[in-house]
Amino acid sequence: MTTRTMTLDKTKTPALFEAIRRHRVLATILFLFVLPWLTPNYSVAAHILIFGLYALGFNLIFGYMGMLSFGHSAFLGIGAYTAGILIAQHAITWWLAIPAAIIVSAAGALVIGALAIRTRGIYFAMVTLALSQCVYFLIYQMPASGGENGLRGVNVPEVNLFGLTIDVLDPINKYYFFFCFVAISLWLISRILASPFGHAIQAIRENETRTRACGFNVENTKLITFVLSGAFCGLAGALNGINLSSVAIETLHYETSGLVVMICLLGGMGTFFGPIVGALLFLLIQDVFSLWTEHWQLYVGGIFIFFVLFFPKGVWGTILEKLHVD
Repeated sequence: MTTRTMTLDKTKTPALFEAIRRHRVLATILFLFVLPWLTPNYSVAAHILIFGLYALGFNLIFGYMGMLSFGHSAFLGIGAYTAGILIAQHAITWWLAIPAAIIVSAAGALVIGALAIRTRGIYFAMVTLALSQCVYFLIYQMPASGGENGLRGVNVPEVNLFGLTIDVLDPINKYYFFFCFVAISLWLISRILASPFGHAIQAIRENETRTRACGFNVENTKLITFVLSGAFCGLAGALNGINLSSVAIETLHYETSGLVVMICLLGGMGTFFGPIVGALLFLLIQDVFSLWTEHWQLYVGGIFIFFVLFFPKGVWGTILEKLHVD
């Protein structure tokens, strides 16, 4: 009886993960829907939601295209400052400020991508890093950005939708306001990956030479992917500015670019759910250890090394591999 039960459990477990993989959008949205009740507080949940979106956007170029960028903080920052300046200094409503942030971030990604995709490997990473730091200093020098003090007053106290007024100052209302944007982004990313264009992205990662020989315009595919990645990261930046009611200049720093690399590696690069898992683990670990000690970075770094050694494909990626779920 015991042996039979164990056999059934082993049979059902991969089937469960296979079902999650097949219905990954719905499964991810349902997980994020209940996330506020799984975290210490609503603030941490909102932080995970936003940085999960940031990692999902980055994962398009890093996990699916196979190109390591150290400059994605530029798009997070451009989105945050665009929405922040429009809301705080020009009294533009949120439903215009957020799309503007996406468009400006995509335009920035177009400029940076057009220069960066001419290079490969570590050179691509270094070029994106250098260009993102150019963006950092350009925005730092802008009078509207607030310089080292950052931008204050990015307040969205309420949202009016179809005659319904939602108090966004309430943490749970704010979370589900952000959740709507992330849910739409998840659906869009899944559609991109399931399309012929999405298959071309992954083909470039596997074998760029063969993909080119098959007639695909590799350079255009890389550039479009880079722009899409920047647009999603810009949306995350806009939501982060609204969440904090401010934008810190550190948003544009290279450490923020390194953070999203760590999140993707921790969760599982090239997997749909991995960036969410990485954001959840990293930010929960950070939140717990920062309450205990001011040297929390030391412990977080040690835990990250542990996961890299024992979960080489990230937590979610390794789980899928062990259960033989493609």
